[in-house]
Amino acid sequence: MEQTLLNIGFGSTAVVERIVAIVSPNSAPMKRLKDDAREDRRLIDATHGRRTRSIIIMDSNHIILSAIQAETISQRYLTLKESEAAK
Repeated sequence: MEQTLLNIGFGSTAVVERIVAIVSPNSAPMKRLKDDAREDRRLIDATHGRRTRSIIIMDSNHIILSAIQAETISQRYLTLKESEAAK
């Protein structure tokens, strides 16, 4: 089975089929989600020390932090989904 990988910045990738949502980290519920994931050891920090600009929610209940804007990652995600559908 072939997996499509999404570039989430700085050499990090996520499996497209496993992504549930891509959100901005600025709201209080997203900050709480991030803190809960850190506490439960489900947080994956792919920011490489940079500011968190998006949160990627996976179907495994893991939370990935990225330093790339949520809009940019969403556009990359849509492009990959469209190219998959064209196959």
